[in-house]
Amino acid sequence: MLKPTFSSLFAKRLGASWTCARCRIQGPRPIFPRAPLSRRYGTTGPSFPPQPRPKPRRRAAVLLATAGGGATAMLLSVRDDVKSSYEAIERSGRVVSTLVLCVNDYRTTLNQRDLLNDPDEREHVLKACHKRCADRTLKVLEKNGGIFIKLGQHLSAMNYLLPAEWTTTFVPLQDKCPVSSFKSIEEMFRKDTGEDLWDYFSEFSPEPIGAASLAQVHLATIKETGQKVAVKVQHPSLEKWAKLDMSLTSFTFSTLKRFFPEYDLEWLSSEIEASLPIELDFQCEAQNARRTKDHFSRIPELPLVIPDIIWAKKRILVMACEAGHRLDDLEYLDSNGIDRDEVSATLARIFNEMIFGDNAPLHCDPHGGNIAIRKNPARHGLNFDIILYDHGLYRDIPQSLRRSYAKMWLAIIDGDMERMKKYAKEVAGVGEDKFPLFASAITGRDFSVVSSSITKPKEASEQKTMRTALQDGLLVDLVQMLGQVPRIILLILKTNDLTRSLDESLHTRQGPARQFLILARYCMRTVFHEQLEEIRRRGSLFWPPNALRALAAWLGYLRVGIKLEAFELWIGIKRAFGYRNGIGLGAMA
Repeated sequence: MLKPTFSSLFAKRLGASWTCARCRIQGPRPIFPRAPLSRRYGTTGPSFPPQPRPKPRRRAAVLLATAGGGATAMLLSVRDDVKSSYEAIERSGRVVSTLVLCVNDYRTTLNQRDLLNDPDEREHVLKACHKRCADRTLKVLEKNGGIFIKLGQHLSAMNYLLPAEWTTTFVPLQDKCPVSSFKSIEEMFRKDTGEDLWDYFSEFSPEPIGAASLAQVHLATIKETGQKVAVKVQHPSLEKWAKLDMSLTSFTFSTLKRFFPEYDLEWLSSEIEASLPIELDFQCEAQNARRTKDHFSRIPELPLVIPDIIWAKKRILVMACEAGHRLDDLEYLDSNGIDRDEVSATLARIFNEMIFGDNAPLHCDPHGGNIAIRKNPARHGLNFDIILYDHGLYRDIPQSLRRSYAKMWLAIIDGDMERMKKYAKEVAGVGEDKFPLFASAITGRDFSVVSSSITKPKEASEQKTMRTALQDGLLVDLVQMLGQVPRIILLILKTNDLTRSLDESLHTRQGPARQFLILARYCMRTVFHEQLEEIRRRGSLFWPPNALRALAAWLGYLRVGIKLEAFELWIGIKRAFGYRNGIGLGAMA
């Protein structure tokens, strides 16, 4: 029996119950309107009479009134000195004027698009609008800098939500980060510490070795000890504009929701509002780094290096200098005899430990710029170190959620649909109607693969199927679903996406199978610990009935462990002979 694809399941659901955006006579229409049901699915849907469109002048007046009111409210929300600043007005004006232009451009384009009969021409018109608006927005992000650069970097990675014209346009922001002047850094150091920079350092490189959206890093030498250190300093201008920039960001997403309610991305601005103040406090980052270092010090087999923290102020962080190469520097890996497959497996173990380890902190920003690798022939077992930087964005996963999440993944790996649905509900509150969408979002695979064998390699045809499904209207449901799931799940999804991206950049020979084997190990360990905890609630483990229960749980855990060891050995043998195929894991729970 053929299993339904991700897009066909969605089509089937729409055929039973659907709502046309045109039913809202005076309501706004989505950026990516769904095609008529009859054309997409071969069914006959109800027809609607043409609805009156707002006149251009009235529409422009509404836009300008909304923008003007929002800008006024934002300027009133900041300090008096910023309110009267021409730069604040200019900064706000860029955002508001570009927002007005983009909203009006989309609404005009959608009206024109409805008059076209040629599907290719309709698509061309919309793509051109995407590109125009993305280019306008890019200029604003680059000019305003700071928080806007970080927002653009985040959006560039959201290729599952945004059109390619937007994400590809924002890719340059990954490398176009602002650099603050050395003079401004000296002034900030003096203001925050009460001392001159040269009173503490004997050497301090004026040029940063790296710059990000919120901070930059300089090499220095501590005068008293002679220790070489890396000094992370926040861009001094961030403190001045942070409040205004957050208001502008919130206003932008709320305005977009007003005109395009089906594309509600306010959850994104809410997450930024919650996480940014923490990321801007380097004392919090220092605590996260120390806690992560302490946790992984108890797992010496994982070659993870966290730079030692020497001291921290809110905007200055001094740490040990731990240098390495980018993970995607394949020439460095190959020339130094570092096995890419082992690097990939190590990353999987590190981040699965963060998700499933007891009281483990979760690093929520593991992109290529925050992870480095270096050769270490002295390390036992592996010949490399993984260096993890930037500990500003961390979260703790509640124990109950961690356990349900583990059971959900075991169900996914087993292909057990009913258990998948049960634990998806526990983890994210996702009902049966949104389950296929959630399963694809959390695995990065088409639902037909999730429901059969998730360990097989991703083919080009699968990627095309998923892109087509999004274009056919699934994007609206994905946006709405992400706005409803718990914020911690969004961060776990982000971590999953970033680690999958890192794995793909390594071009390993093992495919996804070994990643899922490692994941299964951590999930089974989590479930086993829960079973032991439940047995202890009944009394001592030495009480015969409890001892038998504990023995049964341990034997089940051991059985699965042996099975996973055998699968991993088989993958190693196949890898040695140059094969790259998925395997079926069978029932493991």
